[in-house]
Amino acid sequence: MKKITSRSTATATLLSLYLLAGVGCSGSKNTNNPDTAPVVEQASLSNAPAITPPPVASKIPKELSIHGDTRIDNYYWLNERENPKVLDYLKAENAYTQEVMADTRDLQEELFNEIVARIKQTDESVPYKRNGYFYYTRYEAGKEYPVFVRRKEVMSAPEEVMLNANERAEGKSYYAPAGMSMSPDNLLMAFGEDTVSRRQYTLRFKNLKTGEILADQIPNTTGGAVWANDNKTVFYTMKDPSLRSFKIFSHTLGTPASQDKEVYHEADETFSTFVFKTKSQKYIIIGSGSTLSQEYRFIDASNPNSTFKVIQPRERGLEYSLDHFGDSFYLLTNKDGATNFKLMKTPVTKTSKENWTEVIPHRADTYLENVEIFKDYLVLQERRNALTHLRIKKWNDPATDYYVDFGEEAYTAGISINPDFDSKVLRYSYSSLTTPSSTFDFNMETKEKSLLKEQEVVGDFDKKNYESKRIYATAKDGTKIPVSLVYRKGIKLDGQNPTLQYAYGSYGSSTNPAFSSTRLSLLDRGFVYAIAHIRGGQEMGRQWYEDGKMMKKKNSFTDFIDVSEYLIQQKYTSPENLYAQGGSAGGLLMGAVVNMRPELYKGVHAAVPFVDVITTMLDTSIPLTTGEFDEWGNPAEKAAYDYMLSYSPYDNVERKAYPNLLVTTGLHDSQVQYFEPAKWVAKLREMKTDDNLLLLHTNMDAGHGGASGRFQPYRDTALQYAFFLKLAGLTE
Repeated sequence: MKKITSRSTATATLLSLYLLAGVGCSGSKNTNNPDTAPVVEQASLSNAPAITPPPVASKIPKELSIHGDTRIDNYYWLNERENPKVLDYLKAENAYTQEVMADTRDLQEELFNEIVARIKQTDESVPYKRNGYFYYTRYEAGKEYPVFVRRKEVMSAPEEVMLNANERAEGKSYYAPAGMSMSPDNLLMAFGEDTVSRRQYTLRFKNLKTGEILADQIPNTTGGAVWANDNKTVFYTMKDPSLRSFKIFSHTLGTPASQDKEVYHEADETFSTFVFKTKSQKYIIIGSGSTLSQEYRFIDASNPNSTFKVIQPRERGLEYSLDHFGDSFYLLTNKDGATNFKLMKTPVTKTSKENWTEVIPHRADTYLENVEIFKDYLVLQERRNALTHLRIKKWNDPATDYYVDFGEEAYTAGISINPDFDSKVLRYSYSSLTTPSSTFDFNMETKEKSLLKEQEVVGDFDKKNYESKRIYATAKDGTKIPVSLVYRKGIKLDGQNPTLQYAYGSYGSSTNPAFSSTRLSLLDRGFVYAIAHIRGGQEMGRQWYEDGKMMKKKNSFTDFIDVSEYLIQQKYTSPENLYAQGGSAGGLLMGAVVNMRPELYKGVHAAVPFVDVITTMLDTSIPLTTGEFDEWGNPAEKAAYDYMLSYSPYDNVERKAYPNLLVTTGLHDSQVQYFEPAKWVAKLREMKTDDNLLLLHTNMDAGHGGASGRFQPYRDTALQYAFFLKLAGLTE
């Protein structure tokens, strides 16, 4: 049972792990017409390098007024996605980036090849058993996409291919499958497909016995479907024009989608809705969530035509998520001021909050972020001091209360797939900055631990060659900011180490110190990699999040800067050797820190950056805006407007020197629209006084998560790494 927040892609995952905030298109009332204006002018730089000058976007002033304040946006016209002049400008920027980085083409190819070479070509996930079948995913050598397969009862049974994504992706520039779910009788599968990278999935169905793809097609969904126990009714989530998940429908196989029944409409634009089935498979749950509150309703999965009953009506400030076991719902909640959440239960027959009783109390020093329920055991996933801990409790023996020992200073661990209530074995995942991703089975009775799989890093990788540690930087207000570091052993603290500092710091999303085989390409060339666990995440508990959002958002930016200064002070690096990286809301972070302290960084990569904060958050028609008011503030209110305006990167670009900048985006991004970074780069070109690199790369076929496939995304990684290595003088 994972706590649902408005930003989990529960929304997730990112990370990919880049989460949120977006911008949409709206027409300009300005009489100047960009269709008739020159789009790309040539820069005139007296000391420009001997290459084609960078493209310069036309300035077409547009006035944006509210609260008696008028902003002039010269590049507002770039939001016209279908305007050929806009596409010409993006292509010109791509061509310029390609030309500037031409001297790294061989390096990029070398980086791409070595990154891919570390990946085991023929590979498969650890199987898990659900409803009589073992399910796993495998990859075939040289293929970009997974094959989803299963075996009946035992792993020696014949393999059944449920979906070969390589075949489905043929002829498509982008392909992403999602939401594979089986009917209770195991004969049918629902799955979603996105071929544009806007996270608008068409729901499809397959007969797993005959291999036939059924005629049923439902467009514009979130990609998942939940089966009722009749094996013919599914519930799914539809998106509105702003891409908010706003309606739940039921669909009967074999009938037209036009006849689907609307079972729930989330009318509040600050909430999104979703649907899932409890671990017990007994109930279908519809949830609605915003940043500060959630609401759930349920029906018996064997009676799909019944009326959904509300568990606890929404209240602003009351957060809860739930699962079912026995005759009770179990709830993770902040009820009664439980900032770090507690576990409660309530009878299925009496679900409102006055019936909730405490199972695990609130603790001021420990954030309860997830639980897994078994017949004999309760597993708690806790976060304390920026590390996750797995705590085991036995229901009928309160004295049985212990933690799984991981034995490393900085790591990440989490509850994995555990569909069987009766099991005494907990499956969990584990990784650290030096230990590849691993899957364990842990016997909760005997405390025996079995390593099922550790991600194989092909080649001469040896974890003993690397060192990781946890240090703490002190912020200006005295707060201790955790920092996770990894590097090759033997570095000298002489201030000369090239160092890449990364952070996210929004939506309560914690950045875990996990392994990356990709990152080895930097570490093996002498880089130190630092994760700054800044406020705005939840690494240090729920208050850590509260202290980095809304009217305290600037804490995230100053924390990042304070970590940079500490790394320099401790001689890990210097301003001439320090680089920074962040994406989405982490791209906002990059935009803010280069406005505030540009001299601290040699180079910065801002991926899909949310940089036009005010204009985005004033447009309620665009994806994600209305649900974000409790994260950033609502600029329709003057106090929030003034505070957001004081840090919005686009609005605070000044005539001064900036670090070398690489800005990346995707034309089809549904979360941070391409024109935010495009406008930012255009304004930076106009304002900056230095000769440092300013590069914009737009993936014309991708969205927020970049290219699809197993290997192609590493083309973008190779470009990013080549950018850092070029600046560091490490291209040989």
